[in-house]
Amino acid sequence: MAKRKAKIKVKKAEAAERVRKIYPILAKAYPKATTALRFGNPLELLIATILSAQCTDARVNMVTPGLFKKYPSVKDWANAGLSEIENDIRSTGFFRNKAISIKGASQAILEQHDGVVPDNMEELVKLPGVGRKTANCVLGNAFGRPAIMCDTHVIRLSRRLGLSNNSHDAVKLEFDLAEIIPKKRWTVFSHLLILHGRNVCKARKPDCESCRISRYCASANRPDLW
Repeated sequence: MAKRKAKIKVKKAEAAERVRKIYPILAKAYPKATTALRFGNPLELLIATILSAQCTDARVNMVTPGLFKKYPSVKDWANAGLSEIENDIRSTGFFRNKAISIKGASQAILEQHDGVVPDNMEELVKLPGVGRKTANCVLGNAFGRPAIMCDTHVIRLSRRLGLSNNSHDAVKLEFDLAEIIPKKRWTVFSHLLILHGRNVCKARKPDCESCRISRYCASANRPDLW
């Protein structure tokens, strides 16, 4: 039987103080922190974000230039056949479900929003295949609204750093982080955690020795907490 991992008991005030201390360090380490997905407008980012599920941003960026040229408008996506979309996005994985989401969301945008991607959470999450993670990515990066993106890196680092007791639940984690991160920094702090997760605090083995924020990390050099 696998040994159960130890858990960090998080206190909100301590978590908020930890955020305050690590933010300037990460901001200095990653001064150009932003989404790795390439896009030219909200629709393109919405499509790219849907494609990024269970797929690397690098792979998505290889595929989207051709897609955005072939499907330049929401009407093009809405009117395209499912099998055609599936074939065009096959290399991103889970292409059948993604095709259904892309076509469904595009049809809803065309029919219910006059072809314009909604700029608020309430309407975005009503689109087929769009959850809070995707909606926050669009809001934060395409519309410049404060948004917390709880991807796998943010979830992992929030657990290791001791920022929330709800790192197993992306929605609960989002609301926990919203209480301890200044609203104006929601989006950039998400990107900072994502970049640090990709470069240093990796899933299998974090590089605690070279980590710039290890002295503020609740699980630094503690494999039982990874």
